[in-house]
Amino acid sequence: MQFYKDRLLSPGQLKRLSEHKYSCTSNSLLDGLLQPWWDWLVSKVPLWLAPNLITVLGLVVNIATTLILVYYSPDARAEAPRWACFLCALGLFVYQSLDAIDGKQARRTGTSTPLGELFDHGCDSISTVFVALSACIAVQLGYYPTWMFFQCFCAMTLFYCAHWQTYVSGSLRFGKVDVTEAQFTIIGIHLISAIFGPEIWMMEIPVLGVGTFSTYMAMVFYAGYIHVFLEFCKVFESGGIGKNGSTIALPYTGTEVKVFPLWAAVGIAILLAQSSISVILAGGVGKNGSTVAGTSVLSPIIPFSFVVVPAFIIYRKSAEHVYENHPALYILSFGMVAAKVTNRLVVAHMTKNEMQYLDSSLIGPAMLFLNQYFNFFIKEYYVLWVCFIWVTLDLFRYSAQVCLEICDHMKIKLFRIPCNNHAGTVQANAAERNVHMMLEEEPLLDDEYHHGSDTAVDL
Repeated sequence: MQFYKDRLLSPGQLKRLSEHKYSCTSNSLLDGLLQPWWDWLVSKVPLWLAPNLITVLGLVVNIATTLILVYYSPDARAEAPRWACFLCALGLFVYQSLDAIDGKQARRTGTSTPLGELFDHGCDSISTVFVALSACIAVQLGYYPTWMFFQCFCAMTLFYCAHWQTYVSGSLRFGKVDVTEAQFTIIGIHLISAIFGPEIWMMEIPVLGVGTFSTYMAMVFYAGYIHVFLEFCKVFESGGIGKNGSTIALPYTGTEVKVFPLWAAVGIAILLAQSSISVILAGGVGKNGSTVAGTSVLSPIIPFSFVVVPAFIIYRKSAEHVYENHPALYILSFGMVAAKVTNRLVVAHMTKNEMQYLDSSLIGPAMLFLNQYFNFFIKEYYVLWVCFIWVTLDLFRYSAQVCLEICDHMKIKLFRIPCNNHAGTVQANAAERNVHMMLEEEPLLDDEYHHGSDTAVDL
């Protein structure tokens, strides 16, 4: 493992990446319903706006709104302002919409490249961390640190598994209940906190209405996020506030309302993980059932385990309870490491190359681990900040260098559309408008000119 290489991608990798073709199948329930909105939205985007710029603008909005929530509730226990929750819901909706139209803008302007796919997935890997963290803060999940740890790392793991099965099968697959449904469920959670306040998650449910806990869990497994969200709405309408602001447990389950989103996360996690794992275990498209790079289908589990396992050990062994006292900073630190490892997996898939197990970003978690192991005098909180700064800078350094190398190889710009592409697109759109005008004016022409206009259109 070399920390700073002059070239991260070899000439062979760049050649294979330039030949990469995007492959994706989606059975999402919401994608079909949202297509008209996305089509209308992209039609309002100016042709000079680069697709990658649309993606990064959405990511910046999502990060900014989440950081506002983190500012007011860094421990995920303090009650954040309602307007901050609403702003977070709006930021996630903006990100989701812009993320959906960047590919449409690329096809619209004739600038579709493998770099766009890589850049989109890279931004998604970072967004996943902030979206999961914001959902935990909205329901004050800091009171349940283990559940919060599971929720956030479950989101990172599922995103990694999605690209793991892509590395194995060569195609990205979305189920009926997948990313879009999860995003809108979290938007709903933010809106509920914004309208009723975070205390809504402490309301008592007099009648659960679905029987035992196991029955409810089964419903979550097979219904998905949308059904769960509708059940949440019914629950809130019939609940009541506990005495003296105390936390009320649900009858028959002994579980508080704020843990309901975690039940949903568990169910969806099992559903999505099952679909990804089934693809992985079925064998890859490479030789003898290997990955697209010809490696073992199980090899990607090693790099990600270097993220999750140390995160859990440090959390459980911390004498200063660094995670419980600073959950947001802790999740963001390890989330950036997970994003870096996921980006390397995406690069390995698109370049059909083997994925290295070790990474320079792991120095951050190693700082925390060694500080605990040798019982240094430095406070873990300060080491955590150093870890966060290191892994964040390392992620952006890696991402920037990979993008620049691809841009240099393919002779393209990252955030600009070349003038010739823009001019060609404008001419094509003008020609299309002229054809529509000719077709609209045809009934006003006599038979002789009508025949000529048909010939012109056919040509």
